[in-house]
Amino acid sequence: MKSRHLFFIFLIFTLISCGTKKSVKHIPEVEQYVLEIPKVEKINDSTFSFHQNFLTKNKQQLWELYIKGNPLQLGYNNGALTQNLMQKQEEIFFSKVETFVPSKFKQNLLRGFLKWYNRKMYLNVRDDFQAELYGLSQYSSGRYDYIAPKFRRAMYLHGAHDIGHAMQDLMVVGCTSLAVWNENTEDGDLLIGRNFDFYVGDDFAKNKLIEFVEPEIGIPYMSVSWPGMIGVVSGMNKEGVTVTINAGKSKIPLTAKTPISLVTREILQYAKNIEEAIAIAKKRKVFVSESILVGSANDKNAVIVEVSPKNFGVYDVANCSKVFCTNHFQSDAYKNDERNQKHILESHSEYRFEKLQELLQTNKKLNPETMASVLRDKSGLEDKSIGYGNEKAINQLLAHHAVIFSPEKRLVWVSSSPYQLGEFICYDLNEIFSDQRLKDGDFAKSELNIAKDPFIESKEFKDYEEFKFANGEVQHAIDGDDVVLTDDFIPNYQSLNPDFWLVYYQAGKYYFKQKEYLKAKIEFEKALAKEITTVPDRENVEEFLRKTVRRLK
Repeated sequence: MKSRHLFFIFLIFTLISCGTKKSVKHIPEVEQYVLEIPKVEKINDSTFSFHQNFLTKNKQQLWELYIKGNPLQLGYNNGALTQNLMQKQEEIFFSKVETFVPSKFKQNLLRGFLKWYNRKMYLNVRDDFQAELYGLSQYSSGRYDYIAPKFRRAMYLHGAHDIGHAMQDLMVVGCTSLAVWNENTEDGDLLIGRNFDFYVGDDFAKNKLIEFVEPEIGIPYMSVSWPGMIGVVSGMNKEGVTVTINAGKSKIPLTAKTPISLVTREILQYAKNIEEAIAIAKKRKVFVSESILVGSANDKNAVIVEVSPKNFGVYDVANCSKVFCTNHFQSDAYKNDERNQKHILESHSEYRFEKLQELLQTNKKLNPETMASVLRDKSGLEDKSIGYGNEKAINQLLAHHAVIFSPEKRLVWVSSSPYQLGEFICYDLNEIFSDQRLKDGDFAKSELNIAKDPFIESKEFKDYEEFKFANGEVQHAIDGDDVVLTDDFIPNYQSLNPDFWLVYYQAGKYYFKQKEYLKAKIEFEKALAKEITTVPDRENVEEFLRKTVRRLK
């Protein structure tokens, strides 16, 4: 029996070796590009430069990066300027992986799996993007070379969003976006807002990066993400084309292809209108399901491009000047898709879609300030209090960032921490991609900034921050073998976020573990009276209640 197991392990590793040989050895051809190795000048602790490339930290604590050049030079300039930030981001990401997979044996298996799973990615990523990634990767830390060499690791990281989404159906990406124009805006111009509700810990969100990129070939663009990222999750180009991505329900794919953030990057760099954006998205092979909200100043319109490994659709609202995007598909191509229909019924996507409709009934004509108030809304339908952090809210108090685009004016507002509650900083792409910015050295158009949300100063917000810490303590007590909370801990924990179903569910699980079944029953019943996020979550509470009642008999 033991020899049979060894044979199967040997067979698996042989298949992995055969299937990954080419991808493991692949290095992009970069000899055709002229390269000057950057010599970075440190102006002060938060400002660095190399020729006309800059990295600086603004007073709202957001990093602003301006780079220009051919693909290889872009990568080198990016890496040289952001090296410390990028290495810190890499450390945060891979320390998370090591926490989830502490066993060295399992880490080795994971490395083998990543080699095999990503074996076709290099065939599906543009050569110029690979050259840029190669340049960027030269500034990665050598600490994680045991996972993969620097270039291959950079490729892996650009597929991490897609892989996590596909493998675990991570709906931590419960994003919300909307576009309005004509009679739905104050000045009739196209206006787009989005929350990027991607949360992998507070540390990951600390160093937000706003990139202004002027490629040698293609259209200059801006993007909001994090150090080490050349893909785009939220961005706009100088032609007034915008892209934002919202995760959809995916099957688990057999191999990685084009990361979705590189599809949207290609749209920004090479598309001047919606038609060109659709053509780019259609020709790329993706490996997860995703909605891409595309806005265009030249079309004065917005559509949702819906992509998945085996299907493609475009949702274009006829005779209507608004479009909403949460986490389900709306085009005819997906109307009979069982996975999508199930997702609409069971997730929080449809609830947030209905909440957007409700908010637009109240806010008839949006401007950037009222768009910010929509993105910051924390209530449920009919203004019901559903608890802070509830994924049914537009503002789930976990956003990596929020962005507002005015494509026709080429203006963009980017939120500052915490979440999307801080001041929205305004940028004018017409000025930034001109000699004007080089003269004054300033990126922001501060007089157009949108003020921070007063909620930041409230007791409720302070309680919410305390709740997040307390929730970790309760989870530790649920998971741990000998952790017992004090008598007043649970009531205090629940008082910090009293309308949130989770505080009662967690309390119920804790009491269940302590064999205090009557207390557990009361807590599970309280949870069921609240606005529970998804159907599976409600079913979990109901199952725990049934088990508790059986224990009481």
